[in-house]
Amino acid sequence: MVTTPSPLLADRFAPRPEFGRTDLIVVDADPATAWKSLRGLDLTELRGGLAALAVWVRDAPERVRGRPARTPTRLTWNDLDAGTDWMILGENPGQEIVLAAVGKFWRPVVKWMPCEPRDFPDFAEPGYGKVVWSFTALPYGDRRTLFSSEIRVTLTDPRAWVSFRRYWRISTPAIALIARSVLRTAKNDAERP
Repeated sequence: MVTTPSPLLADRFAPRPEFGRTDLIVVDADPATAWKSLRGLDLTELRGGLAALAVWVRDAPERVRGRPARTPTRLTWNDLDAGTDWMILGENPGQEIVLAAVGKFWRPVVKWMPCEPRDFPDFAEPGYGKVVWSFTALPYGDRRTLFSSEIRVTLTDPRAWVSFRRYWRISTPAIALIARSVLRTAKNDAERP
């Protein structure tokens, strides 16, 4: 039987987050099947119209500025790592994957800060936020799995903290929609016969 990794990788990369949220869902599939579904998830196939709307609204400032809309045909965790400002910080195969990004998320058009995974833990340039987004798939009873999505945010200085706090209050419902949609989509894929 697989046990919960201790500490979680998220604990290593964001041990004392200033903001965060966790979402959970029980999957009627064994952990290996559930993990395969979560790890192979294509984010372009997220279920839930409200999650798509949340992403569309977040990208609106880019469209207003006349920047072409990015519509990937496929977007897996590895695609995020290779083609965006998000990075995979680590993985416990079969149990947990941790992604992260550095930026000024509270701006209408996010100002991303390029960062390598090895530099993420020590990144401290003033004015930025560091977000860690982890997903786990752990045994839940005999034949089920508990999926979790946890978002942890730390800020590099008090001014960034104040700016992010305002953004967090407004954006948390949309962030929750997206996180739950990721979990629901992976659950549906894992439970499909």
